[in-house]
Amino acid sequence: MSETNPVMEFLLNRRSRPAKLLRAPVPDRAALAPILTAAARTPDHGKLVPWRFVVLERGALSRLADLVEMRGTALGRDPEDIAKARSAYDGSHLAVVVVEAPQTSDNIPEIEQTYSAGAVCLALLNAALASGWGANWLTGWPVFDRSFVETGLGLAPHERVAGVIHIGTASSTPPDRPRPEVEAITTWMPE
Repeated sequence: MSETNPVMEFLLNRRSRPAKLLRAPVPDRAALAPILTAAARTPDHGKLVPWRFVVLERGALSRLADLVEMRGTALGRDPEDIAKARSAYDGSHLAVVVVEAPQTSDNIPEIEQTYSAGAVCLALLNAALASGWGANWLTGWPVFDRSFVETGLGLAPHERVAGVIHIGTASSTPPDRPRPEVEAITTWMPE
């Protein structure tokens, strides 16, 4: 192709913005709707929709920050780990939790549903960035604690967090990080 494709240009140059550098303003519900809609267009074998969204606004994030501290203390975690995990919620103004919600299927293995949930995270991240917002995909130990996700996020016992996508206004542009050399990670199979 001789013309520059704006979508490829975006993908070749996209960069997440560190969550700790995201500030208000954040997208309101009307601005977030097309971002969520774009993320929901992710490949989904069998049309099972094995994921869902939980949008965390400022009040919910504050409540979850307190729960992080309570759970971290109960689990005997290092105070530094607790403080770091707490700051991800305390310092955020908007986050979308992508919940992996596997469906029973004779044809679609659960691992494919897991991959689809991960793809939703990337699609959500890219849709937020393409919309002009800063965004970052995080997890951290709290989302692997059943008590935290069931009490704080309302997850069912069979559900897991695939990612927490923080969205806001980027206060600065970080330098690009090293990227893999495609030749080093690609194998070509001859005919």
